[in-house]
Amino acid sequence: MKEVVEMEKNVEISMLWQIYGELLTEKQKQFIDYYYNNDLSLSEIAENENITRQAVRDIIKKGERKLFEYEEKLLFMRKTINQEKQIQHILLNLNKIEKDTSDKQISNILEQVKKELNCLV
Repeated sequence: MKEVVEMEKNVEISMLWQIYGELLTEKQKQFIDYYYNNDLSLSEIAENENITRQAVRDIIKKGERKLFEYEEKLLFMRKTINQEKQIQHILLNLNKIEKDTSDKQISNILEQVKKELNCLV
């Protein structure tokens, strides 16, 4: 995932969890949610689940590895990020065209296209 290197690990894991979380075991899904999305510490999760801190860490690490494996094979997050970048670029160009044109019909069409693109983001 070289294109996502800039992304903070917590954000990346959270996004991968949203995309692939249902493919994890129930414990992996739950513990990653607690740790990354609800900001609970390993100790807090361990205490709540009546298991060791090390067991929590192992479950989370296995889940993280699975999330990265799924993304490596399926590339949904990368494709989504690239699609959002492309849509933003198209919207910028549409705004430029709209500013530079005086034709009302063209302006109306551009506005409709922009609305449709904004629904995809």
